[in-house]
Amino acid sequence: MLTDIQIRNEKPTGKPYKLADGGGLHLFVSPAGGKLWRYRYEFGGKEKLLSLGAYPGVALAAARAARDDAKAALRIGRDPAIAKKLQKLAHTRSTANTFEAIGREWYELQKPQWAERHAHDVLVSLERDVFPTFGDIPVTDITPADVLALLRPIEKREAKETARRVRQRMSAIFVYAIASGRADQDPAAIVKGALAPMKKGRQPAVTDLDAARAMLQKAEAEPAHPVTKLALRILALTAVRPGTLAKTPWAEWNGLDADNPLWRIPAERMKMRLQHKDDDARDFLVPLPRQAVEAIDALRTLTGRGPLAFPNTRHAHKPMSENAMGYLLNRAGYHHKHVPHGWRATFSSVMNERFRVDKPVIDVMLAHVPKDKTEGAYNRALHMERRRELAQIWADLILEGACPAIDLLAGPRR
Repeated sequence: MLTDIQIRNEKPTGKPYKLADGGGLHLFVSPAGGKLWRYRYEFGGKEKLLSLGAYPGVALAAARAARDDAKAALRIGRDPAIAKKLQKLAHTRSTANTFEAIGREWYELQKPQWAERHAHDVLVSLERDVFPTFGDIPVTDITPADVLALLRPIEKREAKETARRVRQRMSAIFVYAIASGRADQDPAAIVKGALAPMKKGRQPAVTDLDAARAMLQKAEAEPAHPVTKLALRILALTAVRPGTLAKTPWAEWNGLDADNPLWRIPAERMKMRLQHKDDDARDFLVPLPRQAVEAIDALRTLTGRGPLAFPNTRHAHKPMSENAMGYLLNRAGYHHKHVPHGWRATFSSVMNERFRVDKPVIDVMLAHVPKDKTEGAYNRALHMERRRELAQIWADLILEGACPAIDLLAGPRR
């Protein structure tokens, strides 16, 4: 019988030769020095040769174990070569049916109907919270207990809403696997009732005009990077969603009309579903008041040379985190009292109270999509003159007593 020392010391001779180990197992040494394990056997009256792998990748003990497995197959009347192919096929199918493989397949199928921002959020949540744990596991091997164990740490990091979204996305992947014949149950659906309860409610927002005006001025007086301060001011003036603002490229603000500046936000960047890929009418239009243009001009002196209006301070090719604006509000004393998204509620509350008849126009300015699709398409094409008037009225109200935007460049930095 062979030994590891003997095998390691074997040298090529320029011709192929074999070293027998017993029981049909031998080591084939090629002219170049390659060492391959082979098992000789008979099946159906014919002599056959089964390759078991190369040494040292397949060690001596592993080669002998493979030989014994082949012998066991022969004893029950199975051809070891066919048994090996079936095992390899089963492994291939198992790999193709892992949670990550099916998850990415599901994602690519759903992606065309999603807004770009939502598609990005879905993939990030899966790559961050799910694939590292379940990626290599066959979808049929995942149990409800496994799903719950994955979601608990997400809940503990004060992200209960994220845990619920992750569960929903996992459930959709399991349902897709069931529909495509690769699973027979949805363990993520079973754990829905076992998640930690979440206190429901609206995001905190200051809706009194005087209090909101004082809050903005207080936040702008805090030590912070001027880009963050300008972002918060522009957010307050435009009432767009924080994530939409944070990812703004300069291309959307270059060449603004001096008399009627209009910010056109492509539909794929908005939190709305496209009905048609070429539907330009779905782009969201934001008439910019004078103070917003002044803030943009001040910002341009800081970041205008790059592609992004609000680049990340550490990675200029990435947008700033919308959390930066939230942290600034927290430092100003508004933790759990007002969040960046709350400016939309502030704008809506103040303007609807003063201009009740303009509620449909204010809804359009907030990109609230009516349930009636016909009305939604119609409204988006109207009211531009009134929207511009209301935008300027709001800017004058919220910035009453505030410093010019240019002064934010020289304010205290953090």
